[in-house]
Amino acid sequence: MKRFWILILAIAAFSCQEEVFLPLATIDGDVPVIEATWTDNSYYNEVRVSLAEDYFDTLETQVISDAEVFISEEGSARKIPFAYNVYSNSYLPLNSGEKAEVGEKYQLTVRWNNNVFTSSGTLLAPPTVDSVTYEYQEERLFRDEGYYIKVYGEIPFETDNYYRIRVIENDTLKNNRDDYLLFDDTFGLKFFEEGLELNYSFDEGDKIRLELFRMNDSSYEYLTQLVNLLYNDGGLFSPPPQNPASNILVESGDSEVLGFFNVASVLTRTITIEDEEE
Repeated sequence: MKRFWILILAIAAFSCQEEVFLPLATIDGDVPVIEATWTDNSYYNEVRVSLAEDYFDTLETQVISDAEVFISEEGSARKIPFAYNVYSNSYLPLNSGEKAEVGEKYQLTVRWNNNVFTSSGTLLAPPTVDSVTYEYQEERLFRDEGYYIKVYGEIPFETDNYYRIRVIENDTLKNNRDDYLLFDDTFGLKFFEEGLELNYSFDEGDKIRLELFRMNDSSYEYLTQLVNLLYNDGGLFSPPPQNPASNILVESGDSEVLGFFNVASVLTRTITIEDEEE
């Protein structure tokens, strides 16, 4: 009889469950999303401008191709105009060789639809990368067998230590939520001198390109918030999803703006995994 009543109570509890849909904010009007990168390597320099979408939208991204975009160097007359490129769906410098210089402060300006958006950042000196090594390791708990890469270097700076490592494997950027390899000096930087091991296993013959960015704190904070958003599973104890805080300001106009301006120095290294016995 006791089991019978437990079963009845379980069925009753199940039947009382109700799916709850949390109301999410919607986009009011055309809100631009600006994703701008300005570095000391012209390969990375571009500005993407598109329209924001609602959380559950499944439409293709609407690219804005009629904006006026330029970057100016603070304290000088230097102005770098950008033009829209139909092949990259982004704005590229008219002079393809333009790049940032260490120690200089730059301002991004985007004019679109009677609005002016600006953001600024300083190009910080890059750290030092001494060597990149790899070693074959057997399968371990939570780790596959394969070749693991270590990066050795030195970070001598006492302030403004905000970094990201991007990993490109055989021409494919690792871009899932686990692939935003962000770190700062919260727990010190000695580990970089001792060898920072990447948590990826690679196979013989893989070609790996590593990109180390030293960023401003506002760019680092934006990416940190973005990663937290990507890990939001929408569960009962997860906060409602919200956009990362942009470091782009509305200089004039009545539109909102999303996205970020990333001024960063870049170090790159490329390595091909070869059989250690060869």
